Amino acid sequence: MLALAVWVGGLVSIIAALIPAVFNTIGMEAGGRVLTRTFQGYDRLVLVSLGLIVIGMMVRVLGNSGEWRAQIGMVELALLGTMILVAVVLAFWLSPETVRLQELAFSAPEAAKRAAYDEFFVYHRPEMGAVKPAILALADGTVFIGMALGASSETAGEVVFNTAMSGYQEILTDPSYRGQMVTMTYPHIGNYGINAEDVESTRPWLAGFIVKEACPYPSNWRSRLSLDEYLRTHGIVGIQGIDTRALTMHLRDHGSQQGVISHVDLDPKRVVQKAKDAPSIIGRDLVKEVTCAKPYDWTEGSGQWKVGLGGASADGAPSHQMGAEGASRFRVVAFDYGIKYNILRRLVDEGFQVTVVPASTTAEAALALNPDGIFLSNGPGDPEAVPYAVEAVQILLGKKPIFGICLGHQIMGLAMGLQTYKLKFGHHGANHPVMDMETRKVEITSQNHNFAVRGGEGTTSHGRVQLTHVSLNDDAVEGLRCLDLPAYSVQYHPEASPGPHDAGYLFHRFTDLMAKGKV
Repeated sequence: MLALAVWVGGLVSIIAALIPAVFNTIGMEAGGRVLTRTFQGYDRLVLVSLGLIVIGMMVRVLGNSGEWRAQIGMVELALLGTMILVAVVLAFWLSPETVRLQELAFSAPEAAKRAAYDEFFVYHRPEMGAVKPAILALADGTVFIGMALGASSETAGEVVFNTAMSGYQEILTDPSYRGQMVTMTYPHIGNYGINAEDVESTRPWLAGFIVKEACPYPSNWRSRLSLDEYLRTHGIVGIQGIDTRALTMHLRDHGSQQGVISHVDLDPKRVVQKAKDAPSIIGRDLVKEVTCAKPYDWTEGSGQWKVGLGGASADGAPSHQMGAEGASRFRVVAFDYGIKYNILRRLVDEGFQVTVVPASTTAEAALALNPDGIFLSNGPGDPEAVPYAVEAVQILLGKKPIFGICLGHQIMGLAMGLQTYKLKFGHHGANHPVMDMETRKVEITSQNHNFAVRGGEGTTSHGRVQLTHVSLNDDAVEGLRCLDLPAYSVQYHPEASPGPHDAGYLFHRFTDLMAKGKV
């Protein structure tokens, strides 16, 4: 009876603690702590009650010679079973990691508390086992509480969001994300795992990875690793279990900003200060961190792509070069500002002999290779932070046909005397509509950039410039063409792997320019 009284008393205390929270008569922080402490006290009461019941049963059984069933009633057995179940549940919910995560949620700013509670109770499930808490803090003081993903460490970078529903492996290995932490707006990431073929460079380059839920059990015949295993292998810090919709809307309203993901320092105020102190990508030369170390030839086209032969060597050259059959018609020098493998494959598909050179290669060195055309690749960061690349393109304009993509587009704009600026939250995704101003057709494009070219029409130091493509989302300049020189560029990715192939004709246009130059 004493044990029963103790148990019932504990239930009454829990109900008394819940009433203020239900009717909002107590703050979330205070109410949460009261409820946690009440559960902790009740856990101890349950254990004491279990001990009393078991001792009582043993005394009666041992002190009487009769059968044990005659000494123990069904009510006691039912009570014992129920209390054992309650004890197991409380042991899970009051594990050290759980209480630590709760305390972290209680100490978060008010704006993040409700989301932290919602995410905690949705994702802290028994089948996921013990979880390690993690925190994402933005420079403006916004805090998100979640669970650790990837390498157990701390990282800083500019927080952006990507609206693609698939292609997370290509996003992870896109050098253009150097210095950034990517938020995937699609909620379930990692469901088809990681394979050896879908990489776009030598390794993952981004600073951090943010998802709603990372699939722990991928299902695909090519999968070799789970997302979490892949991130751990390459030392990439991530976070899951946060409200990525709320984060995306916050970035849309307030703009991309520096942030910190931490698995080791869970104090919100300290982590926010670290985000405020993190260096901006404006003015930083991130290209030098991702470009190849020395020139190399690329010979693999899309038609020669084979399963099981992915990867690359440390200097950026592919580990497998199967070779395109037949003699190449044109020789192209590709400046590597952070080039993606599928761009190189598309150049080979056009019949080009491709030589990739480091971003710091001078115009004279590039011309010494006797190319028929110059390709300016994609890459990370601020185009104004790579003046050596702009100077090289200024010399090359008019000497050889030039085709630029993404950062290469921005560098060509600067070389012609145009200006660039930073977008509020950038363009990142595989579903951006762009209008071709000549045909008035709308292309669905893949994009990844935080800077854009300003203007686009008029006369520059290199002659007349025509605006060829415009974003239908925000009217940003998406394409330029020199009317007096053989040069053009686009802001988006026409190679789009994965993604739409609407803009494949742009590679054919490069062929036409070089063909005219040989006539």
